[in-house]
Amino acid sequence: MSAPAEWTELDDRAVAYARALAADAVQNVGNGHAGTAMSLAPVAYLLFQRHLVHDPSDPSWLGRDRFILSCGHSSLTLYTQLFYSGYGLEMGDLKTFRTWGSLTPGHPEYGHTAGVEMTTGPLGQGVATAVGMAMAARYERGLLDAGAAINTSVFDHIIWVICSDGDLQEGVSAEASSLAGTQELGNLNIIYDDNRISIEGDTRNAFTEDVSMRYRAYGWHVIDVAPASDGSVDIAALDDAMLAAKKEMTKPTLIRLKTVIAWPAPTLRGTGKSHGSALGDQEVAATKLLLGLNPDENFAMPQDVLAHVRKVKERGAQTHGQWNTAFSAWESKNADAAALLQRLRKRELPSHWDSQLPIFAAGKDIATRAASGVVLQAIAVALPELWGGSADLAGSNNTSIEGGGSFLPSTSAMKGADPYGRIIHFGIREHAMGSILNGIALHGLTRSFGGTFAVFSDYMRPAVRLAALMNIPSTFVWTHDSIGVGEDGPTHQPVEHLAALRAIPGLDVIRPGDANEVAHAWRQIIIRNHAAGILLSRQNLPVIDRSICAPASGTAKGAYVLKDAANPVALLIATGSEVSLALDVQSALAGDGVNVRVVSAPCLEWFAEQDDAYKESVLPASISLKISIEVGIAQGWRELIGDSGIAISLEHYGASADAKRLFKEFGFSVDSIVKRIKAAL
Repeated sequence: MSAPAEWTELDDRAVAYARALAADAVQNVGNGHAGTAMSLAPVAYLLFQRHLVHDPSDPSWLGRDRFILSCGHSSLTLYTQLFYSGYGLEMGDLKTFRTWGSLTPGHPEYGHTAGVEMTTGPLGQGVATAVGMAMAARYERGLLDAGAAINTSVFDHIIWVICSDGDLQEGVSAEASSLAGTQELGNLNIIYDDNRISIEGDTRNAFTEDVSMRYRAYGWHVIDVAPASDGSVDIAALDDAMLAAKKEMTKPTLIRLKTVIAWPAPTLRGTGKSHGSALGDQEVAATKLLLGLNPDENFAMPQDVLAHVRKVKERGAQTHGQWNTAFSAWESKNADAAALLQRLRKRELPSHWDSQLPIFAAGKDIATRAASGVVLQAIAVALPELWGGSADLAGSNNTSIEGGGSFLPSTSAMKGADPYGRIIHFGIREHAMGSILNGIALHGLTRSFGGTFAVFSDYMRPAVRLAALMNIPSTFVWTHDSIGVGEDGPTHQPVEHLAALRAIPGLDVIRPGDANEVAHAWRQIIIRNHAAGILLSRQNLPVIDRSICAPASGTAKGAYVLKDAANPVALLIATGSEVSLALDVQSALAGDGVNVRVVSAPCLEWFAEQDDAYKESVLPASISLKISIEVGIAQGWRELIGDSGIAISLEHYGASADAKRLFKEFGFSVDSIVKRIKAAL
């Protein structure tokens, strides 16, 4: 990239026009966040033009750096540089900012606009997700080029982030940043826009800590960059800071950059009013005068400036070409790794990868969390790209890969530390874990999972929602899925969580009924390559006898007839630990001459995808009495059981007692359910 001395008058003009474009775009639509985009214009420009390794003609280039705009409300900061760099955005796209169907929505959206690496909007998510990307980059290097010296591999690259005061106030960024320090992620560089302004004005009304000291305490390399004498960004000092960040290989770097929001707007700079509102025609015109631009021109872009900024596309293509040469040399020397990479890039699976999935014999009870652990070991043998861990609950979640080594830097004193290990210790950081899983998925080559108790899915819900929104294959393992947790009591017993998770569009929520359904559920999770959460029991459950019940392969369809009866007068639909209960209810009713069908419904989302004929074959309209059995609130079941159906549910919190007692006391017993069904019949 160009040396700092090569900064020219054309660069100054490009920054000035970028500031003006931010003001114009917000003014044009009447809403948005002009102030931060104006003050960050030189920061993003310097990054995209001189430091970020990227090729605008190939936004998915494997060797690129990644850039995350964590403060997604300042989306014009990114859109302007995508326009400048030639990613496909043009002036017309800036003019349609925040309008229906545009490529420039209010917040950057992954998969919608070329060059956007993740959906950002909820503050803090970008920082935490970037930590996942940096971890993924290291793990992928270990898979493909572990022997290369530091900073010499074709797979070495940097994750860049611009974040705001708001990002660093959010707890998720603190969780993830703490872990990043422990992991010594030298490939992660964050530029913190410290402008001391949020919607309510001066951030000192709620945010007085010394952020630099906090990040040093996390184990980060921190560089403080003061503004220029006129309040603008000191380009030379920031350039030096970026160069220093790129040289630091043993720690993540935080560049704390002091800025003035909306600089150089004459009356609104440095004010809360410039944060989330249009500046007004007079203020925009006055700002353009201060920038040396024509106040009567809107969305102006001189051809010489555009030609100058678009040269980054040529430099990117040249860098890409040099990388291709190095990559070809790597391929010729690493045939096995190259074949693995080709498979990973295509998201393909090895032949017969699932041939060693366990088959659990009937006659022995096993908790589905334990079964999941066994299944994961088998998958891990077949798929070296699979890695993951737990939020400090690996022994309970059964999420450790045997012999996988702990993903920790080589300097760690912890037993089993391996910078390319397969076991991630997230610490007690559920929210960050969810975001990190998203970052790993977005980075593109590997598959990861993270576990905690189901009740704590609340702590990570924003990240889970983003996984579904971005349609990425993050996999969440939630164990201890009901009042079956027992003596830990209501704080640890999920009641509303199944319904709440199913309410997230695009998330597969899977609650297998026995060990063999667990195996088939994991198989589908891997095949589908989709955002998914699997909910597993703490307590032992019977392994269903498949010689008298339908095979567990029906799991793939989301719901299936597990055990039928002649001329059934009612139909029982159950999930998870309640499936074996439904079978017991069926048996008891049969003894009284009442025939009912039992349906196992491990994933309602998968069932919803089936055609109408299959749905009718499982839940025929001719059987009018349908009963759902699930230890959670009934919300969501009425659609399947109808107005005349019965929901055997739990509409209140649990209690501290053993699981058997709780199920009995709260109506999840054979006798209780049989009585309700007989009364209805």
